[in-house]
Amino acid sequence: MIKESRPVVMAEVVRLVGDSDKGEDIKKFVKNFDVLDFEKAKELTEELKGLDLIKLKDEHIVKIVDFVPTDAAELNKVIIEVSLDQDEVNKILEITKKYR
Repeated sequence: MIKESRPVVMAEVVRLVGDSDKGEDIKKFVKNFDVLDFEKAKELTEELKGLDLIKLKDEHIVKIVDFVPTDAAELNKVIIEVSLDQDEVNKILEITKKYR
């Protein structure tokens, strides 16, 4: 039974999967990506939420945290379904650049 449905960053997936064989396989798969550790991912998430950008939904924030874009082109590839203005892009990139 599904109790809750919410987007989660890859760093949190590592914490949620447990230590079973499948969990270990998932952890190995996630480690193939350049993933922030859980605490840094949590900090970045909070900073992005603190921007209070109406267009930026939780699922967009998760994508940004997972990929940590450092320029406008990367950001636009990560969240293609949202049209951000230049000021919004600059605010997001100002934060993400601290985590690269």
